[in-house]
Amino acid sequence: MTQLAAVLRRRPHRAWIVATVALVALIGAAGFRSAPGVLLVPLQDEFGWSTATISFAVSVNLLLYGLTAPFAAALMDRFGMRQVVTTALVVVAAGSGLTVFMSASWQLIVCWGLLVGLGTGSMAVVFAATVANRWFTRSRGLVTGVLTAGGTAGQLVFLPVLAFLSEETGWRAASLVIAAASLAVVPLVWAFLTDRPEDIGIEPYGGAPAATAPLRSSTVGPARAAVQALRRATHRPVFWLLAGSFAICGATTVGVVGTHFIPAAHDHGMRGTTAAGLLALVGLFDIVGTIASGWLTDRVDSRLLLGWYYGLRGLSLIALPFLFSATPHPSMLIFIIFYGLDWIATVPPTVALCREEFGADGTMVFGWVFASHQIGAAIAASAAGILRTEAGTYDIAWFAAAALCLFAAGMSLALRPQGARTAERDASALTR
Repeated sequence: MTQLAAVLRRRPHRAWIVATVALVALIGAAGFRSAPGVLLVPLQDEFGWSTATISFAVSVNLLLYGLTAPFAAALMDRFGMRQVVTTALVVVAAGSGLTVFMSASWQLIVCWGLLVGLGTGSMAVVFAATVANRWFTRSRGLVTGVLTAGGTAGQLVFLPVLAFLSEETGWRAASLVIAAASLAVVPLVWAFLTDRPEDIGIEPYGGAPAATAPLRSSTVGPARAAVQALRRATHRPVFWLLAGSFAICGATTVGVVGTHFIPAAHDHGMRGTTAAGLLALVGLFDIVGTIASGWLTDRVDSRLLLGWYYGLRGLSLIALPFLFSATPHPSMLIFIIFYGLDWIATVPPTVALCREEFGADGTMVFGWVFASHQIGAAIAASAAGILRTEAGTYDIAWFAAAALCLFAAGMSLALRPQGARTAERDASALTR
């Protein structure tokens, strides 16, 4: 009996099981969402659609991926993570599977833009923040980093496979693989994704429940709760600084690089599979960078981290137009490593700032901040496609993205330290 008790005590906390299941779902969601970058050239070849036309469908996907996030956070609070994520996976499978029957560009917008955008948006970074905030009080920044990195790992898992299938058997096979992979995750989510620690009578990992965890509400609908959180947040300048800088984050990652890196490399004679492999390497190094960022977020002022991340990303994008060639060379690989480490390292400190600044609204407010991320990505994806169609090159898009990053660095450094804000509030309270 003593030995059995010892074994039971060594069992991992249920929080780690929930986080692992969430990680699998996030890996899949990121892979599903990033697939248009692989399919852009094959769709052009088969249907003759312009880069601008296909980029518009990608923009719809990116926009809904972001705008769904705050409402998904509210739905998870009302109905539970299990139900929301399961539904999202089925919607992704439907959207991806139906693309094999399309013959017009509006159908691409409906399938890949609307359905896949809504489905993957319900399993976005806000899902990672929800899991971390509900299930962890210790190592929360690190867990946020791991789950966020898992999202990027979807590129590493799916992009090379999808690029190979697209070249060898056609883009339809790649779409069907995404649909099948989405459905394969459903049983895992339904069996193991427990909504809250109190549902099974335990505390979060690290001790007492977090004070900032969103409260269950039976009187306010999910949409109204999300809008009310936004209304409260918009009265504070910190929200606009976070939302503005994160919009630039989206524009300079999934908007320009995630969507247009492969076709830009193709313009310089590089094979699609090679370019997809390089983009997958970005995902590999982002796993390291984002986990490290989560670790640093538990220890370093988040605004300083964001300033460094955006500044270094801007400097790397200035060099990118000069690095493309028919075959990868050391300079491009150095860019891939450097840029990959920085790809979405911005997420853990941004989540932390939302939690610190907005308390119980933190997760839903981050959902709106993440929506701005995807609005920026959508605008950048379309703008870069238009520039490529009109100018015949992506160079202007890369330089504009670099300038935006440097501006975002300044916005991040304009955020006042949490300690200064707290001291000011305390002083104000004493004088009243």
